[in-house]
Order: sequence, then C-alpha cells, then structure tokens
Amino acid sequence: MSLGHRVQRHPGTGYNKMERLFINIKELVGVQQESALKTGAAMDDLGGIKEAFLYVQEGKIAQYGPMAEMPENLREMAGNSLLQSGMVVDATGRFVMPAFCDSHTHLVYAGSREQEFTDKIKGLSYQEIARRGGGILNSAKLLSDTSEERLYSSAYQRAQEIMRQGTGAVEIKSGYGLNPADEIKMLKVIARLKEGTPLTIKSTFLGAHAFPAKYANDHNGYVEEIINEMIPMVAAEGLADYIDAFCEEGFFSVEDTDRIFNAGIKYGLRPKVHANQMGFSGGVQVGVKYGARSVDHLESTGPDEFKALKGSDTIATILPGATFFLNMQYAPARQLIDAGIPVAMASNYNPGSCPSGSLQFQMALACIAMKLTPAEALNACTINGAFAMDVDDILGGITVGKQANLILTKGIPSVDFIPYAFTTPFIEELYIGGKGML
Repeated sequence: MSLGHRVQRHPGTGYNKMERLFINIKELVGVQQESALKTGAAMDDLGGIKEAFLYVQEGKIAQYGPMAEMPENLREMAGNSLLQSGMVVDATGRFVMPAFCDSHTHLVYAGSREQEFTDKIKGLSYQEIARRGGGILNSAKLLSDTSEERLYSSAYQRAQEIMRQGTGAVEIKSGYGLNPADEIKMLKVIARLKEGTPLTIKSTFLGAHAFPAKYANDHNGYVEEIINEMIPMVAAEGLADYIDAFCEEGFFSVEDTDRIFNAGIKYGLRPKVHANQMGFSGGVQVGVKYGARSVDHLESTGPDEFKALKGSDTIATILPGATFFLNMQYAPARQLIDAGIPVAMASNYNPGSCPSGSLQFQMALACIAMKLTPAEALNACTINGAFAMDVDDILGGITVGKQANLILTKGIPSVDFIPYAFTTPFIEELYIGGKGML
C-alpha cells in the first residue's frame, strides 16, 4: 500500500493535482446537504444519487449531483483525456460512498493472545482468564517489554490493514500500559501514527482499563495514580482527545469512573465509556452524566439505560465483533434505533476480544444478529461513527466542504451486497483527502 498520493499535474492542462472528478457513478451514497447525525427512521436512508458525478478540489468535496446536471467546466475536464492520470475516474457500474469512521479501537498493542482464544473454547470466561493473569494484564506485560519503535511498526501495519478495509478515520485508545511510563509510550505511538499515516486519528487515554498487579489489593491507590499522575502528564503533552474507563464489575466502579472523569474534564479531556459489556454496570448513566461523547459495548441495556440515553448528547456505540468473539448476547441495537436513540458502530480492534478491524464484517454481524438493515449498518459506521469521534463536521458523509474520504467500490450489484458477501473484497480504491491510497 502506498501512503502517498500518485496524482500528478497532467502535462498540457491547467488542472491542479489536488483535483479529482468521478463520473458515471452508479450511485453516490451518503449524500447530505448539511451534516446531520442519523437517528430513528433516518438511519435507514442512504441519501443516494444514481448516475452521479462528484468533484474533489483541494482534497475536499466541491460539487456533486446527477450526471445530467454536471456543469460545463467539469464536462470539459472529463473530456480532456485525464483518465490515464487518475484525475478523472470513470466509475461506471460502481458506487462511491464515505470511508468508514471507526470510533473505538485499541490498535496499538504488542503480541497476540491466541492462547486465550483456546481457553475460551475450553469454557473459561473473560473474567476467569483475567483472574489468571490473562486478558488486559497479559497485553500490559507484553507492551511493557516492547520498545516504542516496535509498537509503532506493528501499529503502522494495522493502520495499513484497516485502510485496505475502507477506514479513513479511527479512534485509538491506550490502556495496555497501566503505569505512567507505558501509557505515555502508547499515546506517543498514537501521536506518531497521526503524523505517519493519512488517517484522521483521535486519541483516547484509557489508563482505567484494568488494575495492574501492583494495585490488585489497592484499587483506590491506582485510581489516585491515574488522577494525580497520569492525567496531568497526558494533558501536559497534549497526547489525548478523550478519557475513557472500563466501567464494569471487577474493573472500575461507577464511583471510580466518576472521580476519573471529574479529573479528566478539568484538563479538557472529554469522556468516553466502556459500559455495560458484562452486566448492568451503571456505565451508561455515569457517561451521560458527564456528557460522554459515546458509551460503548451496551450488551446489557435496559429501560434505565434507554431513559438515560434518550435526548442526551451521548451516542450509543455497538461493537458486535467483540460480542461475536466472546459469544455473548448482542446489544439491543434494533430497539435503540426504534426508540430514536442514535447508534454508531465500531470495530473494537484489539488482541483479546476482537482481533479484526473489518467494518464490513461488523456490518454483517449487525444485520444478521442485531437485525439492522444494511443502510442502518452503513450509516452507523460512517456519519454516526464520525459523530462518535467528533469529526462529523469534516467526515462521514457526502457534503460540500467535507474532506474527500471516499470508497470507490468494485462492480457490485448494490450496497446491500457489502454485508451480504462479508468476506468478498468490495473496495477498488480508498481515497483520503481525494488521494488514492491503495
């Protein structure tokens, strides 16, 4: 994969190398006149334009519409033999849609945990594996023994992988450090990925992911370390956009999470929450209380959680890949949408509960196991995913002025084909800022 763009000025023309014109698009998907979060019935609307064009200028969407209405200057550009240069893309038989916005990942980690995969097959629960020193603590030990350079190299490869799968923006969490030095090491790797890849990246400080062995019998001591040492260090170096906590029984309590969020907000870090994955933890309510951008997982969601989310500024984020991998009950995404609560969807790419960054597969799980329509699933990981990481003003939809993060599909029959044929590659090209990446 090339991370640089390949488009050059075409000899003998006045067109700028930052321009690109897509013509004869079978259907332009994700069109919004103004950027708006999708809720309720609107989640089933893809906003498509059949037989369309789309014009990119200076890396942003400048114009789009039906081919029959394409302006004369663009018709001239299309007729100037620029196809070979890549500046004009004939998309006959293919779709153009927004690139995925993956709002929950743990992309920076060391090693792998396939032994725990075998343990799960043999009947051990997530909690039992964690009590035996596996799970997050296993990843923390591996990470502590790994240099920043090796961490960056492996994370860079995963960044390339998710781009090949259509992701143009991603949130990445720390949380496998569990001490000041290693949490900072992870966040510095994320900062390097921001500089070293074309992805739009949001960074989340997740020191409250698990209690390290040092604090196994002193949970309050570790919470104090997060509040008094880690948060000030992270903020001083400007390494995070968000603060997160794994609010679950056996991990961080509502009271712990409350204290951590109070401290993080004072340093300008907006909360996100790992909430209600293992049970009714109160994570949704504490997230809404502090204006969390998102509450994520939600396998255990009942009337109290629905009430808290309804009308809030917090988006419910489903992670069906982790539910699948851990063989758990899926979050009630169908009911959330029907209740008018906006839903985003993310991969939760991590070594322990979802070693995959494929949002095509997540879409399939959402459709098959959670009864979302393909349109709802696509909106959940484009415009609503963008909202869940505060980039909905610049990404996630086909809107004039937004960055041209786009997927050009192969010659597929419909958008519904994407989750239907969930192992079939459907992407011909990923464009980030209008530049071809694949």
